[in-house]
Amino acid sequence: MSLLVKGCPDGREIVKVTPASAGWQHVGFEAWRLAAGETLEWQDADRESCVVVLTGQARVVCDGLDSGVIGGRRSVFDGTPPHAVYVPNGPRIVVTAAGACEIAIASAPGRRSLPARVIAPADMRTSVRGEGGNQRFVTDILPADQPADSLLVVEVITPSGHSSSYPPHKHDTDRLPEESFLEETYYHRLDPAQGFAFQRVYTDDRSLDESHAVEDHDVMMVPRGYHPVVVPHGYRSWYLNVMAGPKREWVFKNDPAHEWMLAPK
Repeated sequence: MSLLVKGCPDGREIVKVTPASAGWQHVGFEAWRLAAGETLEWQDADRESCVVVLTGQARVVCDGLDSGVIGGRRSVFDGTPPHAVYVPNGPRIVVTAAGACEIAIASAPGRRSLPARVIAPADMRTSVRGEGGNQRFVTDILPADQPADSLLVVEVITPSGHSSSYPPHKHDTDRLPEESFLEETYYHRLDPAQGFAFQRVYTDDRSLDESHAVEDHDVMMVPRGYHPVVVPHGYRSWYLNVMAGPKREWVFKNDPAHEWMLAPK
């Protein structure tokens, strides 16, 4: 089975990954296009979720929470954080588009231990990682130091000609504090939209080694292994990462073959 899940260039459902379709246990991801006034309903008795308003505006109602109209980005490349809503497992979620919008829903096993809440842009932490041709811009939407049962959600903008998720790193071994086990999806967008990026997923013994040209709206699944991204000249990359595993900690291990580049200069 290929790790690349192609997105639909038009229509309501853009892309969907479930634990069953991925052959794993934790991460679910889907993205949707909604026209003004359209609604989307989502519910799972066993899975918490994070609804991210990627572009446009929408209203999210669930579990006694009414977000009001949130969002407003014209593009994921605007350079501003999105609005999101965290929802515990169980309640029905109703998303209503206030105009044309794109919505992502990340999900993972939950224990219904937390209330639903709006995550505003001001609640999100932004940072710059890397330097030179490895520099990228990160927004932590639902990081490990914010309440959730399983989910970790982050978005990254990578400039033209840069590498990202680099040096290659992995998080596929439940061996804390040295490394955690987390499944992961990458939802890719490109600017301009006809562009592409390259992503490789590989293990030390190469029992898994896949490389793909990812296009606008594609998802790459990362069940295990290292997973770098490279963006060609002339295009910018944006991706939304969803991670989850048996423990909600992101502790990664760099590929020792490429770790030399992190040495002090």
